[in-house]
Amino acid sequence: MTKEELTAWALSNGWTMMAGMPSLTKPRSPKEAIVRLVLKATVVNVEVKKPAGKWEKMTGAAYGDVHPDPDTGLPKGLGLDTITGFTMLMQENRDRMVFAKMTGKPAF
Repeated sequence: MTKEELTAWALSNGWTMMAGMPSLTKPRSPKEAIVRLVLKATVVNVEVKKPAGKWEKMTGAAYGDVHPDPDTGLPKGLGLDTITGFTMLMQENRDRMVFAKMTGKPAF
């Protein structure tokens, strides 16, 4: 996958752009990112925000090593399918975006 493909996938699956990076937010505090994709020139990294406020790299891979799962579309090669609670957090963010569109209120 390319940087543009990863960004498009993220934005269509509940991620929002925060500080120029696709990010997932806390369910109760949608203005604070807790997971982000750092899209560099040749690699993509998944970073998680620690309680102290510091970002920590969880996983990373070269763009050539990341490919979409044929069944779910989830990018394989980043380990997103193995991170505990990640799919649930992504679903909560996606639901919030859908309901915000239905009510006409901003997503965050």
